[in-house]
Amino acid sequence: MFPILETERLILREITKEDAEGIFACFSNHNVTRYYGQETLQSIEQAEKFVDFFSKNYDEKRGIRWGIERKETKGIIGTIGFNAWLPNHKRAEIGYEIHPEQWRKGYTSEAISKVLSYGFDVMDLTRIGAVVFIDNEASNNLLTKIGFQKEGVLKKYMHQNGEAHDTYVYSLLKVISN
Repeated sequence: MFPILETERLILREITKEDAEGIFACFSNHNVTRYYGQETLQSIEQAEKFVDFFSKNYDEKRGIRWGIERKETKGIIGTIGFNAWLPNHKRAEIGYEIHPEQWRKGYTSEAISKVLSYGFDVMDLTRIGAVVFIDNEASNNLLTKIGFQKEGVLKKYMHQNGEAHDTYVYSLLKVISN
């Protein structure tokens, strides 16, 4: 059964076909996709394929992606989750995006905090990574503020609009107390 997570203001839940419009609203917006390594969506059918992709990744234990929904409003405002999940190696990479109308309201950090706890406590991860375009100041600042450590630069690691971009690679390690 897909886990539902709750924060003070958000519900993180399974993404369904009914969320295709919310997915499209995010991923058809250039401000969202410009640092994503993903071309901007042109059709709702492309958004529906995202829903299928997220579902398949979860079924195959390669990732988990939650829809971010505000408690007082129906419909997702973004997604968050783990990609490149390798249970045997106890690691995954976090990824997220939120619609620009919801930027600078603390929703992303609230969702990240909950997902990190789930990753360490329930999925038993020891390492959570993140790969971020060097130019994505907002995401780089957010990860650093939360406690991620910058490990280095991956040269020409992501392609966006036919152009290769360098990225930072970050990690957050599980704190194990004796």
